[in-house]
Amino acid sequence: MLYCVMMEVSLPRDLSAEEIQQLKEREKARAVELQKQGKFVHLWRVAGKFANISIFDCDSNDELHDLLSSLPMFPYFKMEVVPLAKHPSSIK
Repeated sequence: MLYCVMMEVSLPRDLSAEEIQQLKEREKARAVELQKQGKFVHLWRVAGKFANISIFDCDSNDELHDLLSSLPMFPYFKMEVVPLAKHPSSIK
């Protein structure tokens, strides 16, 4: 099943620059791992925001939840999840 996940990040103001850098590095490492596994199939930055739009390919809602909650920045995300279905006019 494909899911469109829109994530906007809101980090606490009391995190130090070093803590933020470490968090970003851990987030990137986990995102790369999920992409290599074929679960995180697309990732786009939203211009002008600390946000992204991603496409995940998961077997179930529970698997998606587990993957999202494994992201180090998960506690700081405001997310919207949209399950996707094939459009009848799509040629792909």
